[in-house]
Amino acid sequence: MNEMLEKNGLSTWGQFQEKLINYVSNPELWTGLLFTVIKIVLIYIAGRVIIKVAEKALQHMIMARDKGPIKFDARRSKTIGKLVGNIITYVVNFIMILMILSQFQVNLGPVLAGAGVVGLAIGFGAQSLVKDVITGFFIIFEDQFAVGDVIQVGNYKGTVEEIGLRVTRVKSWTGEVHIIPNGTIAQVTNFSINNSLAVIDVSVTYETDIDFAMKILEDTVKTFYDTSVDMVKEPEVLGIHMMGATEITLRITAECKPNQQFGVARKLNAEIKKAFEANGIQIPYPRMITYHRTEKAES
Repeated sequence: MNEMLEKNGLSTWGQFQEKLINYVSNPELWTGLLFTVIKIVLIYIAGRVIIKVAEKALQHMIMARDKGPIKFDARRSKTIGKLVGNIITYVVNFIMILMILSQFQVNLGPVLAGAGVVGLAIGFGAQSLVKDVITGFFIIFEDQFAVGDVIQVGNYKGTVEEIGLRVTRVKSWTGEVHIIPNGTIAQVTNFSINNSLAVIDVSVTYETDIDFAMKILEDTVKTFYDTSVDMVKEPEVLGIHMMGATEITLRITAECKPNQQFGVARKLNAEIKKAFEANGIQIPYPRMITYHRTEKAES
């Protein structure tokens, strides 16, 4: 009995090996597999080409709008172009994955139905994700800020590098990149919409001729304005701003391009110092007060 079972087992194993060898050695199998691999590679290449062509087309459309007779906001056009590019990339990649699955004889009907159910579940379970996406659309279409703007969101301040469907990337001036979910942006300050104002306070001693000092300031700021590309209006010397214990403070204001007030203030301070030194105007410095103790002689 055992010998009969052993013979039947060996016969079954031999039949399985023979079928496996015939299946593996079948030329039609390898030909079909080769064609499948080629189709997958072609689908992938076609997807990459479509994405690149779409990006180039978007760039040309944005350039054509900028050069047209009707001028559009370049900031907004650039931001919407990035967003549309991201959407095209996601859609093309999704279709490409479905086409690759179809090459493996996967029935796409249940896959799409399952994706719909999963999407509905994600919509209920991941409400923060939906909130991020909706907020991102409102940020762009309401033009709250755009790529290249300098903004402050909470404690984070920097230049907007990208506005995505879910997050916004802000790069600080020291190099850190802050990734902020759009749904958490409750309040934002945009420093790049309107012109900025540089305020420069200059102190002089009480012994200084105020009229002469103001004349030097007016000549200095006028000369600086003629050579500066960051100011949009000639600076104004407002006059005496404050009288302190040892100094008189004169105030100057200069209207600058957006977010350029700090650089203008630094350069203007340097020019004012040089002009004061050339005309003998002293800048006050802290003075040490000494107290002399007097002893009354005893009678």
